[in-house]
Amino acid sequence: MSDVLYERDGAVATVTLNRPERMNAISQPMLLALSDALVTAGRDNEVRVIIITGAGRAFCAGLNLQDAASEEGVAKGGFALAPALDLRDFPPIVLHELDKPVIGAINGGAAGFGLDLALGCDIRVCASHAKLAAAFTRRGVMPETGGTWILPRLIGWSRAAELVFSGRTLSATEALELGLVSRVVEGGELLAAARAIADEIAACAPFAVQAAKRMMRVALSEGFREHVERAYLQTLPLIQSRDFREGFTAFLEKRAPKFEGR
Repeated sequence: MSDVLYERDGAVATVTLNRPERMNAISQPMLLALSDALVTAGRDNEVRVIIITGAGRAFCAGLNLQDAASEEGVAKGGFALAPALDLRDFPPIVLHELDKPVIGAINGGAAGFGLDLALGCDIRVCASHAKLAAAFTRRGVMPETGGTWILPRLIGWSRAAELVFSGRTLSATEALELGLVSRVVEGGELLAAARAIADEIAACAPFAVQAAKRMMRVALSEGFREHVERAYLQTLPLIQSRDFREGFTAFLEKRAPKFEGR
């Protein structure tokens, strides 16, 4: 069975890390398979929302250290990372550049790469028993897959610095208080909660949702005036779409809109 599962149900694609015996620790083949799954979802016009989760009791325990220590692993010939990396197919980059919304359903421990993967999702729903571990400095490394970029923007410099420098492990409740996750639910309710959010998003006009995500992403690195001008230009094609006419008509007719992504 594949180490990364892909399933589409209606407008929602679910990507599942499927190496439960290793707590979904990421191997080199899994990096490629995860990227392929995300690209597949991004290119599928029927998919409007993506959910990422893990099989078993963990979300993702990070890069597999046993693999990394072997000649076959992520860090070939030991723990020294390769000096050059093709980032075009690297999951954090693929995830960041997706226009479609991504929900992280954190079903258990998320550590190292697993934490960065969760942070790369747009929305995070967390099981009450899950723990989020920024344990990089306790292993002699630093967040190498996006955490140092995302965390300060997400929770502010001071709190991000305390978390990253100390390598602290957070409970689900602590993660919620910091704003790392948007809600915490009981483990048995996790996927249903994530799916409910996904369905709510999928019911909206997909072009508008994707444009909004693009604008939120570029706003992280541009000034207000520049951003307002860019957002205006992004709005022009939206108001020419069938979905805009449907949304406006549904509002006047006091009914739920039925968007087709056109």
